[in-house]
Amino acid sequence: MVAKPMADPNITIRTPRDPNTLSNYHNFVTKHTAASFDIDFDKRILKGSVVLTLESLTDAECKEIVLDTSYLSVADVQANGKSVEWSLTPDRVEPYGTPLTIKLSEGIAKGKTVDVSVKVETTDQCTALQWMTPAQTNNKRHPYMFSQCQAIHARSVFPCQDTPDVKGTFDFALRSPLPVLASGLPTGAKEYRDGTLLYTFEQKVPIPSYLFAVASGDLASASIGPRSTVWSGPEELLDCQKELVGEIEPFMEAIESVVAPPYQWTQYNTLILPASFPYGGMENPVWTYATPSIISGDKQNIDVIAHELSHSWSGNLVSVASWEHFWLNEGWTTYLERRIQAYVHGEAHRHFSSIIGWKALEDSVERYGVDHPYTKLVVDLKGADPDDAFSSIPYEKGFHALYAFELLLGKDKWDRFIPHYFETFKFKSIDSYDFKSCLVDFFAPDSEAAKKLDEFDWDKLFYSPGYPTKPDFDDSLAKGCYELADRWEAHVKKGKKFEPKQSDIEGWVANQSVVFLEKLQAFAEAFSPEDVHLLGTTYEYGTTQNIEVVSRYLTIGLKAKCKECYQPAADLLGKIGRMKFVRPLFKQLNEADRELAVKTFKKNQDFYHPICRQMVAKDLFGK
Repeated sequence: MVAKPMADPNITIRTPRDPNTLSNYHNFVTKHTAASFDIDFDKRILKGSVVLTLESLTDAECKEIVLDTSYLSVADVQANGKSVEWSLTPDRVEPYGTPLTIKLSEGIAKGKTVDVSVKVETTDQCTALQWMTPAQTNNKRHPYMFSQCQAIHARSVFPCQDTPDVKGTFDFALRSPLPVLASGLPTGAKEYRDGTLLYTFEQKVPIPSYLFAVASGDLASASIGPRSTVWSGPEELLDCQKELVGEIEPFMEAIESVVAPPYQWTQYNTLILPASFPYGGMENPVWTYATPSIISGDKQNIDVIAHELSHSWSGNLVSVASWEHFWLNEGWTTYLERRIQAYVHGEAHRHFSSIIGWKALEDSVERYGVDHPYTKLVVDLKGADPDDAFSSIPYEKGFHALYAFELLLGKDKWDRFIPHYFETFKFKSIDSYDFKSCLVDFFAPDSEAAKKLDEFDWDKLFYSPGYPTKPDFDDSLAKGCYELADRWEAHVKKGKKFEPKQSDIEGWVANQSVVFLEKLQAFAEAFSPEDVHLLGTTYEYGTTQNIEVVSRYLTIGLKAKCKECYQPAADLLGKIGRMKFVRPLFKQLNEADRELAVKTFKKNQDFYHPICRQMVAKDLFGK
């Protein structure tokens, strides 16, 4: 294959590369967004306005602007302070929403800007916002609201060019009766009125719309490092601080030793969200949103923070041009996360994490099927919902793509390319062909490396479904897990006498239990209910607070049709909304006891974030 020419980093892309947007961003591109909203907990809406500063990209004077919206109520549109003609298309375009078409009274010359102001409020069909009653929060005192805009849900909050190919700066002005956080640096709280304050933030680094984020609730904060704080509910704050204090700065030092330019966002803070948050973490600038499942009391799950921190470079600073090239965000981030692990814990831990990641890749590939188009590195999402293609594949297959270049070129040479890549594309959005061109051009003067890249099978890398080539990992941290799993296999499948004891896993970190349990999952159907009970009680897997461990134990019980695990699995599904756990557990519970699975979903569907609720409904009911 011949690579597309690399985009000039100094020229704004004019040809749309994102099939998941309805906006005409080849004519106008958003340079700045000023969002001003009242947060109304009673009506469960955001109500206010946005002002989009759009720059004309066309030689001709285009008089039409098209923006993405989804389930939004629009009241008025003005351009440069004057009312203009506008319309929302009557028929919704699934799954992308309804285009807002704005007719300008006069054209805007190339390079000039126009300020488009839209009065808007969200509706009860908004897919980005979750509203929680006081009863749904930990302390039961106040309501709570948070957003999740990735991948194409920002358009359900405000009209925008909802594509990662467009990046701009932001100002936020958010009025609420409760503390507010947004994806920018705080600039104050002022103008007390009727029990509310106006909280303001600014984001001077250009970001795509999916990184727009807002949360409001009963929040408290504590310092966890020289440039980091943690935010959570007041009752959880000390536990969160204890888990994270002193951990962030070593991560930042580790990644800054690998990547250039240095950290661009001034602060790196973490918001520990309610349990219904659908992801492990979301890399919203300045405030990473994180699941409470990382606060396990043993510091064993905080590598989620290493991942989200890495997004400060891959995804946030250098963004993917469309969700078809999502691996550039997540593959790079997973690679950098594991470089942090190597820096902090040693190289063996990087390989150990890669072993765990390979199992996650196997699960996703087998769920789709090895020939499914969503198992490719570069996927075709024309007419598709990006959420349907979400899995561990862009993370893990993306990691293996980058690790393959480390092995092909040698770590020393590869490490010279990493800072070049991020420096070349900072503040930009790119696709896989930009990545290829950058890599090939960088090593063109090196005849040995250039020859290897010339002979490299790029078509296979980008477009082959299924598995990548599995490298030889250092399994020194995994050997004991495999050996113990072998003893259990001989016991449950061949009846070989085995008396497990707590000392079998003495000295293990939680991830070693994860690897052990995932090995057992391969033959979980051979377990008797008594074996499952023995496993859970001997190693205390049935009572651990570490969700990474208990979820895998319950998966074994569900696969083994051990009724002892049915209700604990259902109970767990009512306590956590993270899709990494929710979707697989629902799948197994559905196969073991469909009646209980359906009952559990109906009982908890209002607890789940709209994204999670929609995906589980598709899994259970096919819609």
